[in-house]
Order: sequence, then C-alpha cells, then structure tokens
Amino acid sequence: MSTSKATAARVAPTKGGGRRKLSLPVVLLIIAGALALVSLVRLISGANDVTSVGQVAGALELAVPIGLAGLGGLWAERAGVVNIGLEGMMVLGTWFGAWAGFQWGPWVGVLFGILGGCLGGLLHAVITVTFGVNHIVSGVAINILAVGVTRYLSNFAFDGVQGGSSKQSPRIDPIDKITIPGLSDWLQDLQQQHWFLISDIAGILGGLVTGLSLLTVVALLLIPATWWILWRTPFGLRLRSCGESPVAAETLGVNVYKYKYIAVTVSGGLAGLGGAFLAIVATGIYQEGQTGGRGYIGLAAMIFGNWMPGGMALGAGLFGFTDSLKLRGGAENVHAMLLLLAILLVIAVFWQLYRKKYVAAVISAAVSALLFTWYFLTDQVPSQFVDAAPYVTTLLVLSLSAQRLRMPKADGVPYRKGEGK
Repeated sequence: MSTSKATAARVAPTKGGGRRKLSLPVVLLIIAGALALVSLVRLISGANDVTSVGQVAGALELAVPIGLAGLGGLWAERAGVVNIGLEGMMVLGTWFGAWAGFQWGPWVGVLFGILGGCLGGLLHAVITVTFGVNHIVSGVAINILAVGVTRYLSNFAFDGVQGGSSKQSPRIDPIDKITIPGLSDWLQDLQQQHWFLISDIAGILGGLVTGLSLLTVVALLLIPATWWILWRTPFGLRLRSCGESPVAAETLGVNVYKYKYIAVTVSGGLAGLGGAFLAIVATGIYQEGQTGGRGYIGLAAMIFGNWMPGGMALGAGLFGFTDSLKLRGGAENVHAMLLLLAILLVIAVFWQLYRKKYVAAVISAAVSALLFTWYFLTDQVPSQFVDAAPYVTTLLVLSLSAQRLRMPKADGVPYRKGEGK
C-alpha cells in the first residue's frame, strides 16, 4: 500500500457514523413527496403565496446569510474547533462590508466583509488553538466583543456622515441582479394558475431565476466548492483528520495547528461574507443588531445537516423559508404551516409504530391532534407566534434530528502540539 493510501486509511473519518446512506432516487422521492404534501396543504388552506415566486425568492435571500454562517461553522468544526462566535463574525462582516461598501462600492464592501470575518476567525483560532481556551468561552467572548467594537467604530465612521448615524451606515449601492427573460415570466404565469404540484414547482423554479443577486450565485456555488475541497482533495482529508483524530494526524506528518488555523479563519471569512450579504444585498445599509441571531441559526442548520454541506444547505433553506413566511402573508402562511406540521406528525406516528416506539408515537399523535384542533378552530395565529416561527422551527428541527447526528469525534476536544510524537 502506498504512503498516501495508508495515510487516508488511518485518518479518513467514517462516513455517516455507520448508518446507511440514502441513494439519490430515494432522496428525489422524498423531495417529490414533500412538494406534493406542501401543494396539498396550499390547496386546503388557500394560502397560495406559500410557494409563490416572491415567497421562494424571499426565502432564498433570507437563507443565504444563514447558509454562509452554517458553512463557516462546518469548516471550523470539521477541523475540531467549535465556533460559537459565528454571530460575532457576522457582525464584523456587516460593519466592515458597509463601511467599505458606501465608500468604494459593493464588491469592495464584500471583500472587506470577508476580511472582517477573517479577523474574528483568526482571533478565535489564536485563543482556542494556541492558548487552549475553552471553545465556547472564546466564541461567546467574540460575540460580545464584536458588538462592542462595531458600536464604538460606528461613532467615528458613520456618525456625522450624510445618511449615517452612530447606529447605521449611509446607503450602499446595490449589487446587480439577474432575471432570465421569458422563462421567469412563463414560470410566474404558471404559478399563478394555482394547479396542484405543477404551480408549486413553477413557483420554486421561478424564485430561482427571478431577481437573483450575483452575490447569491457566488454563495450558492460555495456549497459544492466546500464539498469538493473537504471531501475530494488531500487538503480536505488532512483538515478533516484534525477534527477526527488530531493525534493520529500528527503522527502521519500533518501540521494540525496549521490546518486548524486555516479552517477557523475560513470559517470567519464565510460568516463575514454572510454579514456583508445582509448589509449590502438584503438591506443596502448597516444597522446595529441586524444579524438577528442568524449566526446561531446557521450553527443550528449545520448541526441539522449532520456536518455536511448538502444537509446544511437544506437546513438553511428551511429556516429561510420559515423566516420569509412572516414577511409575505404573515399569519395566513404560518397558519397553513400548522396544518402541514400536523400532517407530518401523523406520518411520524406511523413511522414510530413501525419501529415499535410506542411512547414516541403516542406523543406525536397527541401533538398532532392539538395542532389539528388549533388549525380548524382558528383563522390565523397570533402575531407573536408569527415572529417566533423561525426560532420555534430551529428548536423543533434540532430536537427531531438529534438521534441521527454524528459530529466529528475530536470536535471541541483540547489538543496540544506534540501529543502525537
């Protein structure tokens, strides 16, 4: 066996934690079933905006910063460093992106947003990798520090500037958006027919080709790029080995500190890009507190996705879709989701009975009955619940997916240089 193959055999992480992977046909069948269920709920509830072009486009815009934060968390944790500081790195990205963006243009703002996040990531790497401080403590400290630093800098950079203040930046020029002519209009017309399944598919596809920011395209491409780098290159193998068994990696000549530094710095840069997206694309302005916990939700999306790029993207899309419901149709859309959740729990009941988990089946049945009752006895949900829907979704998804998770073995485990010698 060659040296490279021996290295791969010793440090390559196990796939899926020993669980059987779903084949592509099965995944496509699950997606088709989910679309059919959503379409059925739309027809019953009359909430036709649930899968409209505008709804999907809005969901994508809201999902991108969450997905970038989740992608950043994936890089760090695959190298064995827990990055709770994603929220703070996003805050740095929003501020630096806006500061450079209103002066030199949006793309320069994007670059500075990435650099701002990288600074946060580098600080986290120094504290955790070199000095061995607890990863959670370091991440929380960075979150607090980022808020304080940006608030202080805003007093000098934005206060007194036309259109700016101590809590917001002047307006930033927008990044160009693309729409595929002809195809976009045809899909929108098809969606407005409100046919079963066909109109829903048209609405989803239409949202992907209408008013798409160029930065959104870049963000979407980063997902397969991350998968290829981390799972199809020697660099990625070494980086992931640091998150699985850094001692074994070191015995094979891997510079563990170097790969951890690279991973956490890249992690910060991706979170900073997510922050820059919020400031430049989503709002066109920096505002204090505009990240709104998206760094934490990105971390939840990464956990939901089982530390894999594809699963993380699905989680970010789910959270972005839930967040967009309150912006378009609000109470009506979230009310329709009660019916969807109740039906999903009925399916879960049969699944739990099949697996002979009777207690879980009874609990699912009881909650489903409550949701059906809530749906049929009300016309809309309280506005407070609409605002809380994204966060409730985060908790539900994490609780339901907790049984199948398999984090990197050495994620968050202290490591000191020389342990493998």
